Amino acid sequence: MGAIADRDVVPVLVEGLKRLEYRGYDSAGIAVFDGDRMRRVRRTGRVAEMEAAAAGEGLSAGLGIGHTRWATHGGVTEVNAHPHVSFNELAVVHNGIIENHDAQRERLSAAGYTFESQTDTEVIAHLVHYHQQQGADLLQAVQRAVSELEGAYAIAVVSKREPSRLIAARMGCPLLVGLGQGENFVASDVSAIVQATRQVIFLEEGDTAEVTRERVRVFDGEGREIERDVHVSDVSLASLELGPYRHFMQKEIHEQPRAIADTIEAVIDQGGFIPALFGADAAEVLAGVEGVQILACGTSYYAGLTARYWIEAIAGLPCSVEIASEYRYRAAVANPNQLVVTISQSGETLDTMEALKYAKSLGHERTLSICNVPESAIPRASRLVYYTRAGAEIGVASTKAFTTQLVGLFTLTATLAKLRGRLSDEQEAQYLDALRQLPGSVQHALNLEPQVVGWSERFAPKQHALFLGRGVHYPIALEGALKLKEISYIHAEAYPAGELKHGPLALVDAEMPVVVIAPNDSLLEKVKSNIQEVRARGGEMFVFADLDSQFGESEQVHVIRTPRHVGVLSPVIHAIPVQLLAYHAALARGTDVDKPRNLAKSVTVE
Repeated sequence: MGAIADRDVVPVLVEGLKRLEYRGYDSAGIAVFDGDRMRRVRRTGRVAEMEAAAAGEGLSAGLGIGHTRWATHGGVTEVNAHPHVSFNELAVVHNGIIENHDAQRERLSAAGYTFESQTDTEVIAHLVHYHQQQGADLLQAVQRAVSELEGAYAIAVVSKREPSRLIAARMGCPLLVGLGQGENFVASDVSAIVQATRQVIFLEEGDTAEVTRERVRVFDGEGREIERDVHVSDVSLASLELGPYRHFMQKEIHEQPRAIADTIEAVIDQGGFIPALFGADAAEVLAGVEGVQILACGTSYYAGLTARYWIEAIAGLPCSVEIASEYRYRAAVANPNQLVVTISQSGETLDTMEALKYAKSLGHERTLSICNVPESAIPRASRLVYYTRAGAEIGVASTKAFTTQLVGLFTLTATLAKLRGRLSDEQEAQYLDALRQLPGSVQHALNLEPQVVGWSERFAPKQHALFLGRGVHYPIALEGALKLKEISYIHAEAYPAGELKHGPLALVDAEMPVVVIAPNDSLLEKVKSNIQEVRARGGEMFVFADLDSQFGESEQVHVIRTPRHVGVLSPVIHAIPVQLLAYHAALARGTDVDKPRNLAKSVTVE
């Protein structure tokens, strides 16, 4: 976060950093120029601790930068916290990782610079200062410095020598400029500046920006001044507030009926699954597609795994799903007639962005992004895009982004099936009706919360859990296990239920709760057989079944019945109770639900 204004920017910086807390961090700091002095406050822990320290020192200034750090190089200490300075006259904040920091550190040490931290970021501060010493102004010094850096970065730099401007630069990490009246801002996320302005410029790869009170100038990677479009953000302040909820995760779980309704609105308005839902030239891009390659990370990867079942069964197309960080480093065989689908909540996930670049370098021109953030990097790099209209998602553990991704992927599936002549008018009408009913069905699933709360008390003292599912619901078991370990810190694994006897059954005992996703589909009887295997070993089972599934409860078998089976969209419904289970188990264990340890919301480093 950075600001330059005719007013005191300290409250603006602090408020911006508070709105960035959801991204994950372990320390916070600000540096401001008060007259001809640079003053810096840093603290480990929460922004509130740094805010109190800044207030205690009476900080006030018209130019400053701030940062919430997530440790990569060096431990969680005040000396490693941002901003980092050079000779107490230049300060920098930095997201990302500088890969050649060791070589630069040696070079700068030989030039007389002393390092006080273990971070790669301090290298940037000294390198910019070094170029200033060679006669460059601040803009030139930053441009020369970043040309010598390898890795990913979004940086903001201020200097005592030029207290009337702020310089920003990006490569691989998100960065935007906010435009105000007599004041301007930089930030890694629009939520940080929506308090002050809604007009933003999204910087492109390799851009640097000169920001003063009166104007903003943007330069491309070649140093040429260039015009970048100004966008008006539709992020609302209300979406960034907790309201009546205890945590953002709870709020976002309960926002899913509205988020899904907003995401399917365009499909319903169009009265069918048409290529135009994905972009103006979608008919051309999707015509003749011979297969689908899905690239994603984390929760988005599990959404892709679910979609594979849909795409192959409904559209009749071969579909592969790969973790983006693995795909980008292997020798993939490209088929130019394959549709490459990237999935990312933020649109800035570094591994997914790099995987997309790699796919394009192999000759893939048919690219589609499913994303929740308009104008973010991945959609801009894709020919087609489907925006999930989930709204701002603050909790680190993704909930409404996941279910709206599933809706977007189902819409893609039905559209591909229709283009291939595999979707009759009758079937299309049934799918549209299923989508219309989906928000209501999700609300019915949310009404199960009191029953899930009862289960969570039994999970709280456990150290391990097992999740089972079959077919299209196996990825929901994976998602349930991920949610539980993310926020409750209970170790959890997920398996296809048929794999149980091939190893995991050895883990089952009275201390290993087993969660089973058991909808009333064609695999229900198989799942029941797997449940008997667990029961015979003394395991305690927690079964999420449909209303019309025939499950008997016992001392060992606990059952919560979701609404009646909703057919092909059942994975969306069954995602709800596993989210609720993770949330309430975390509450019972007293963990930090919205900011789980060691994790960041938007993963913009490798």
